[in-house]
Amino acid sequence: MQLDEIRRASRYPKLQAILQPAKVGTMINNLQRAVVLERLDIQDEANDPDDAFLLAMAIVGEADYLVTGDRRAGLLQRGHIERTRIVTPAVFCDEVL
Repeated sequence: MQLDEIRRASRYPKLQAILQPAKVGTMINNLQRAVVLERLDIQDEANDPDDAFLLAMAIVGEADYLVTGDRRAGLLQRGHIERTRIVTPAVFCDEVL
C-alpha cells in the first residue's frame, strides 16, 4: 500500500530532517480517512461533515452500535446506517450492559 511506503520512507534519515514524524502521521491518518470516505461515498450522508468519518468507520467496521450524545449533529435522528444502530450512551448501556 502506498501509505505504508510513505510511512517507511519518512523514516529515512535524510527525510527526517524535512518531514516531522508527527506531521507525517497526521498526513497518513488524513489520507486513510479520505480513502475510506471516498470509497464509501459517505460525505453526503452526514449532516455534519465532521461526522462522516464516524459513519464510514461504523460501516467498514460492521459495528453494531455507534454511540453518541450529540443531539445536534443529526446522527441520533438518523437512527442507523446500514446495520449500525445509532444510539445515546443511556440506550447503549440499557441494551448492552
